[in-house]
Amino acid sequence: MPALLRFGQRGVQLLAFCGDDLDEANALFKRLVELRKRRSATIRDVLGVKNMWHVGPSPQWPLTVLIIDEAHTYFREYKGSDATTKRLAALTAENTRLVEDLVKKGRSVGILVILISQKTTGDAIPTFIRDVCPIGLSFAQKTVEAAVAALGDDIRNWPDASPVTLQDPAYVGVAVMAMQGRPGYTRIRTPYVSDADAARVAEDTSHLTADPDLCLDALLASTGRTTAPRPSLAK
Repeated sequence: MPALLRFGQRGVQLLAFCGDDLDEANALFKRLVELRKRRSATIRDVLGVKNMWHVGPSPQWPLTVLIIDEAHTYFREYKGSDATTKRLAALTAENTRLVEDLVKKGRSVGILVILISQKTTGDAIPTFIRDVCPIGLSFAQKTVEAAVAALGDDIRNWPDASPVTLQDPAYVGVAVMAMQGRPGYTRIRTPYVSDADAARVAEDTSHLTADPDLCLDALLASTGRTTAPRPSLAK
């Protein structure tokens, strides 16, 4: 289920959410690629840098995060000759292309993608997308092969850190993390958040929304540049 978050002065804001409808997800991916292109084309003029992280996010240029849960749903290959199957195959192929663009080109302009799947093998997340993600994270795995798919082949050399050792109930919420340029692996524990707490926070902050496209329009206008208004990402 793709969800779009904005990290700004008021904290984390959910701007858009899709279920497992491929058309809705495709439309959201397209909008984000257009935002990525606009940011790439204007970042030097309005921020004075080619990489947003040199100055950090701001209310006008917020960190925007796309979370794709059950990622295999949006990339799976459909095989068949009937019209419906052909349309779905074309749609998932385009989803793959759009998400590849965001993963490879979005970080420098403040757009991050988080891909989540129960098993991150190549048939779930295309390897040309998965293997350029700078951070890998894996909760408990049953097999070394599954651990390798999530964290890379080097996990074989670190058996004590492998997520296959996290089967005990004491390790619920514990994950193994790999980062590019950093040797070895790190274990992290994620806090438990109850459904009631999640619902309360969502309700209390539901009015705190801002469209990153409109933020960019305002920023460009303030610097003397003009740009056509963009449709809202909020739903």
